[in-house]
Amino acid sequence: MSPTALSAIIAELESTYDPAWAEPWDAVGLVCGDPAQPVRKILFAVDPVASVADEAVSWGADLVVTHHPLFLRGTTTVAADTAKGALVHRLIKNDIALHTAHTNADVADPGVSDALARAVGLTGALRPLQPSSGDPARGLGRVGDLAAPTTLGDFAARAARGLPRTAWGLRVAGDPSRKVRTVAVSGGAGDSLLGTAAAAGVDVFLTADLRHHPAGEFMESGGFAGGPALIDAAHWATEWPWLGQAARILTSGLAAKGINVETRVSATVTDAWTTTAQCED
Repeated sequence: MSPTALSAIIAELESTYDPAWAEPWDAVGLVCGDPAQPVRKILFAVDPVASVADEAVSWGADLVVTHHPLFLRGTTTVAADTAKGALVHRLIKNDIALHTAHTNADVADPGVSDALARAVGLTGALRPLQPSSGDPARGLGRVGDLAAPTTLGDFAARAARGLPRTAWGLRVAGDPSRKVRTVAVSGGAGDSLLGTAAAAGVDVFLTADLRHHPAGEFMESGGFAGGPALIDAAHWATEWPWLGQAARILTSGLAAKGINVETRVSATVTDAWTTTAQCED
């Protein structure tokens, strides 16, 4: 397998996940790495953290593509006595580049929520929950249908099987016997889309990072208007399915140009929560 310049790999990634689609507050693109350096092996992961760097070094990766940015809020130092600085030093010392596709991957077609929708069992056509202005095929979240109606409890169990295991699994708000067919999903934090999901007329909205007050108020008001049930999954788990999709799109696009690379989807669980505890009394 002959090496290809990092710049060519980045160009292919950005043809699918255009940086211009990212939110103004976001930080996407190449974080570290020489555009001229050769790339043979690419690791896809959700988070740019030490355990992912360990995997990249052990596997011999030349490039790590993550969904979450390393420096989302900016920085004044990459000193090796800081966690993020140490990560940058380790990657550079091992000739490993780091590239991020975040909100530009969220709104892509296909993007993060398309992969999530398929993982939890949605079939057929998908449409954005909140379409992007100027291109209704792109946007945040996805809405689709299950192959056949089921109950909320059964759908939650199916979704749990389709997503990677995390310490606390899925939280469900709603009657487990409720019938569901039309589902909205959004990878990552979905608080901002609660009202949009209600207006979409779906039976259940699956997302992550739902807070107590917005979720409680949503369920109370929905009880009067027949609004959707809620399923809250771990943030990392809702975005992990995108990694395989992104790796396939990249390798296919490069192969069409006569470029072959080896890709790997990280199975390292980088969810912040590692265990749960319940009172037995």
